Amino acid sequence: MTIATIGIDIGKSKFHVCALDDRGHVKLRRVFSRSALIRFLSNTPPARVATEACAGAHFIGRKAEAFGHDARLLPAQYVKAYVKSQKNDYADAEAIAEAATRPTMRSVPIKSIDRQTLQLLHRQRSGWVSERTALVNRIRAILLEFGITVPKGIRQLRRALPWVLEDGDNGLPHRLRELLAVLWSDMSRLDERIETLTTELGALARDDPQLRLLMSIPGIGPIVATALAAGIGDAGAFRKGRDLAAWLGLVPRQHSTGGQTRLLGIGKRGNPHLRMLLIHGARAVLRVIHTRDADDGLRRWVERVRSRKHANVVAVALANKLARIVHGVLRDRVPYDPHRLSA
Repeated sequence: MTIATIGIDIGKSKFHVCALDDRGHVKLRRVFSRSALIRFLSNTPPARVATEACAGAHFIGRKAEAFGHDARLLPAQYVKAYVKSQKNDYADAEAIAEAATRPTMRSVPIKSIDRQTLQLLHRQRSGWVSERTALVNRIRAILLEFGITVPKGIRQLRRALPWVLEDGDNGLPHRLRELLAVLWSDMSRLDERIETLTTELGALARDDPQLRLLMSIPGIGPIVATALAAGIGDAGAFRKGRDLAAWLGLVPRQHSTGGQTRLLGIGKRGNPHLRMLLIHGARAVLRVIHTRDADDGLRRWVERVRSRKHANVVAVALANKLARIVHGVLRDRVPYDPHRLSA
């Protein structure tokens, strides 16, 4: 039995496998445990091994590559079209295997252990930031119930809350003062955790040559650089800069027919965290763009777009531009040169 393509439907502890020959005929359907799947891959001659890009997929991909297989991670939305009739685990595995045989099927680059670790650090930092934001809003809501308002911004709350807790004439019940003190302590611990991870990511960015190249781009600091490196992986997976911008959801959606091109708002595809960081970086650049040299290509481009577009549109357009610059810097492995950028 010659196996050319192996489709794996990943579960928590069960892995359903469908193997195809070089003509696309099903040769094997079997369910494995995690350890049994690894043994199966190690004992199978090199073949194309495909899974959906989901939790645990990069681990399976790295194992398959270690055994000499051609591992591919396929976006789930592209696999769905190949599911025949009713959905079940074996049908999903067969759909994954069939989708992997298509020559134009796109795949997700497999992350190395270091890059995946970096991405998980970013996700944890983002989770802690979200927890802190929710905690700040909860404190504001408690204070508002007793007529105490605090200006917007976490810095304003940090300054105001100690005074609120010490003020004995503001009508705040003693039990709520105790609760707010506990919430204040929780917020301080979150601040420490976020700051620790931020410092660690900054150190990683300074020590990595690829990240130093990214930080030469305006609007990209240690946090954005490490997030891009972890999320993008190999820039060679994108044929050109626009492909990277499209993967991030920073290009217009299309609804074209009959030879008429109709462009809508941005696609918002891909990683929302990376898109958010790039847009924030673009806003930071816009605030100081007037301080750049008059012959700076990025400044001339921004001034030209700003003269006819809303500020929010300019920020997203600049984020799109930065994504394309990121692709060029990673592809050519040279620092950003503002004078090479055309206006």
